[in-house]
Formats: sequence, C-alpha cells, structure tokens
Amino acid sequence: MSALAPYAADPARTRGRRHPEPPASPRSEYQRDRDRIVHSTAFRRLEYKTQVFINHEGDLFRTRLTHSLEVAQIGRTVARLLGLDEDLTETIALAHDLGHTPFGHVGQDALNACMRAHGGFEHNLQSLRVVDELEQKYAEFEGLNLTFEAREGILKHCSPTNAARLGEVGERFLNGGQPSLEAQIANLADEIAYNNHDVDDGLRSGLISLEQLAEVPIFARHLAEVRRLYPQLNDRRVIHETVRRMINTLVVDLIEETRRRLVVHRPESLDEVRRCPPLAGFSPEVQAEHLELKRFLFHNLYRHYRVVRMSEKARRVITRLFEAFVAEPRLLPPEYQRRAQTHGLHRTVCDYIAGMTDRYAIREHKRLFDIEELG
Repeated sequence: MSALAPYAADPARTRGRRHPEPPASPRSEYQRDRDRIVHSTAFRRLEYKTQVFINHEGDLFRTRLTHSLEVAQIGRTVARLLGLDEDLTETIALAHDLGHTPFGHVGQDALNACMRAHGGFEHNLQSLRVVDELEQKYAEFEGLNLTFEAREGILKHCSPTNAARLGEVGERFLNGGQPSLEAQIANLADEIAYNNHDVDDGLRSGLISLEQLAEVPIFARHLAEVRRLYPQLNDRRVIHETVRRMINTLVVDLIEETRRRLVVHRPESLDEVRRCPPLAGFSPEVQAEHLELKRFLFHNLYRHYRVVRMSEKARRVITRLFEAFVAEPRLLPPEYQRRAQTHGLHRTVCDYIAGMTDRYAIREHKRLFDIEELG
C-alpha cells in the first residue's frame, strides 16, 4: 500500500471498536473490517436483493451484491489516487447496502410505513444494526464489531432522533461535521455506480431507449463520440462504450475537484477533515449533468409503468408479511420469537423482513397466504 496522505484515515490510529480485540496483525484494522463484511451472511444475501429489477426478472441485471462490488471498485480507484486508505473505502462501499430491504427502495418505503409508529425504518441505520447487532458469528460479541470509522461511513444518513440514540457515531448528525474522506468518496462512488449502471440495465430491459437518452447531455456527448469513432459498432457495444466513458468522466472529475478542495482547505489530519465542509465532490458543471441524468432515470425508468407495477406488488408483499407476523408472532421462526421478547415485536419483525432476499420474501408470502402451500 502506498503512503497515506495526512488527511487519510490511518488504521493505526483508529478510534477503535465497541468491544476491544487484540490487533489484527498482519492485517490492518480496516482490512479486518473488510474481511468481516465479505464473510457475513448479510453480504451473501445481497446477491438476491433487487437493485432496480426484481431478481427473477433476468440473470444479467444488477443486484445489490454486484452494485456493491462496482461501488467498491470505483471507490478504491479514487482512494488510491487521493492517498486515502483503500481498505476503509472498500469496507464502507461493500457494507453500505447491508441493511437494504428486499425489492429495493419500494421495500424500504413499505417497511418505513409499517414502522411509522415504532421508530420508522432507515436503511442506512439498518445497515449499522446489521454490523452492530444482527450478525451472529462471534463468541464474544454480537455483530461484526467494526471500527468506528467503518461504522461512521456506513451511517450515511440518519434522522436526529435516531442519531441521538447512537452515541459517538451519531454526533455529526446533531452537531454538524463530516465523516472521513474515505466515507465521502464511498458515498459518491455509490452515486456514480448506480446512475450509470441503471442506465445500462434500463437499456438492456428495453424500458428506456438510446433515442431517449440522446436528449441527456452527459450521455449524448459520449454517445456521439462513440458513434463517430466506431460507426459500425452494434448497439450493445455502443452502450457499453458510452457508459464506461460516462463513468470515467465522473471519476476523473471527482478526483480533480476533490484535489482542488483539498488545496483550498489544506486539512492536515482526519480531525481537520471532519471540521471542513464536504471535501469530496464534483465540479459544478459535471454535478449539473449528473443531476440531469438522475432526473431522467427517475421519470423514465423508476417511474416506468412496468417498474411501478412490480413495485406495487412488492409493497403489498412487504406490508402483508409485516401485518401477519405482528398479528401472530408464532408465525416467526423460533429465534425471532425469542428475540421479540427482549427487543420488541415490531422491531424484530422489521429486522426479519429487512433481512429477506426478494425470492425468500415471495416464498414466505406464498407460504402464509397460498392455501395450497404447507408451511
């Protein structure tokens, strides 16, 4: 590993873990964090959780797992070029969606509605619950016992009410301040990955077209370049060449703009990074194009009638499961029945459903509501 910049998160100077452990040597503390994420049950489940398209709709669409890997790859690239800790950046990228529900954002919205009177549901907070409590692997503690810096980066958003309950890791949502630059980079790598790969999946699905996207400036510019350089190229390869150029544009701009801000603010430590305004970001011109692409996807892909139809089915599945388990807790698996006695019924049901994969949620719904299914 190359030498870290003075503003990087140094694994030798971590704020530590909730439960003290012997050093991770020969690995760094952030390498240990990364390894624990990769070997977790929640990480494996991401293979069967929706990104945009329900898992069974096609084998080539992104899932939460492939999305997380793509975020980690972008994040590591940027971290290396900025002198940051690559392992911490990768850890945050791989863990950022561990608390996501089945069926993508509609699942999150449905669970939040079900939990409105019981503390609500935030998928970033749920990701922290996964690594702090819900993973059950180690003899001496619940959860994965990650470092403070990894936990801080996973908690990308949090309501003040919930932040007040979280102690040190929630303080910045109450008092202002920023997370590590590694966390900021992982957050923007997430945006780069999902916008550009949703374009790819949307085109593959046929729900959006090249002609529609040709009206979006950042896509149109790169599409024109590809068609000029390779006039005989088939559409599938045209799409790939265009998307990879868009990703490169955003990554290069992120690096250059972040370097510019670092020169302006000159942080000499991680603590100074926390006191600065956001240091990672896009230039105003590229940010405007990036937002225009996001708006296009929102109106033309995420609101496409076929996506909405599947989303409404998913909403009903989540809601009916929640209502059934709350009405009759004995429908829950025994370990969740026991957990409900100490952690509360509604939050336990929420944890159970949030941890489901798409296909498991569909199967549970069928078991409970299809008269021909036998438990």
